Amino acid sequence: MIIRPITSRDLDPLYAIAVESGPGFTSLLPDRDALARKIDHSVSSFGRTVTTPGDEHYLFVLEDSMTGEILGTTGIDAAAGLKRPLIHFRRNTIIPHARGPRMKHADESLTRCQHYTGCTEICSLYLRPGFRRANAGKLLSRVRFLFMALHPGRFSDTVIAEMRGVSDQAGHSPFWNWLKHHVADLDFASATQLACSAHAGFVEEFIPATPFYTQHMNPEARAVIGQVHEDTRPARHMLEREGFRHRGFVDLLDGGPTLECPKAEIASVRNTHMGKIELQAGGEKLRENIEGPDAMPAILANAGCSGFRATVTDQVHRSGDCLMVPARLAENLGLDAGSLASYLPLAGSRQQADIGQQASQPLAHEEIRYAF
Repeated sequence: MIIRPITSRDLDPLYAIAVESGPGFTSLLPDRDALARKIDHSVSSFGRTVTTPGDEHYLFVLEDSMTGEILGTTGIDAAAGLKRPLIHFRRNTIIPHARGPRMKHADESLTRCQHYTGCTEICSLYLRPGFRRANAGKLLSRVRFLFMALHPGRFSDTVIAEMRGVSDQAGHSPFWNWLKHHVADLDFASATQLACSAHAGFVEEFIPATPFYTQHMNPEARAVIGQVHEDTRPARHMLEREGFRHRGFVDLLDGGPTLECPKAEIASVRNTHMGKIELQAGGEKLRENIEGPDAMPAILANAGCSGFRATVTDQVHRSGDCLMVPARLAENLGLDAGSLASYLPLAGSRQQADIGQQASQPLAHEEIRYAF
């Protein structure tokens, strides 16, 4: 498995991913023209000289190194909300002051706000069902943090992840099913389509600035505020192990949580190491998807941007500031003797349990929601 920047030749598999992922995966809709523009934007972003984060969007694909098939995708928005506002509900607790102390009770409100403008946003992680294998989800998720560690000036100080909220197999959202009766009588799919197509004035037209009080919601809607879709739970667990936390901001349409973490405090950013490549004699067989108690898999990547390549391997041996790897593995990543490379262990010692423990379920799907 090799992670690399997307190119124009990946349009067909990216379209297949958009179809397979279904209507809940709003960052990749099955629109070939829109996907082609997204690819062009990504290629341009990787090729830019960047001093401060702007409207760059970095989209990666996971490629089977033997067959060339595209297994999945993952992405980063360098500074979300600059061209289109990034809008959430802020969850607030209100304690009214009654005459007697025993008459006080806490209310909760949801108020429309723009809080995360300019923050870096991780997005578009999807691993195709037919290609799910050990370490593939971890590679798709954590390679983004390794890339941030390599190129910190391209990204903001705060990183966010908008997680897919609760919906059923038919695509119905309990949160939206209540909210639509107070804002717009649209089904969830139609509201999502309007949001993702940058419908002019969508928020101002349908979502008022005045607060909604959760005590007026039905129990089904109230129960899913800040909760994630069943398929997104492994992604949330993995991000929480990286240091991400929910601070009370939720999606406007399905109530899914936004997680955040300072870039410098993300575990995989802190634990990415740099070293110079030494080519190792012998051991030419490439092993991937390493499992077992003695396996020590890690992400190994070159230090490039437009030429970035990364994989999961247990064939790296660290010695001081040197990384000893087999010649064939180095060749696959575009590395020569003396090249600078990065190395991120996928499991740590007991003292590194905060980064070493992984979700028990395979990570397959992480959704970044709506940028209005």
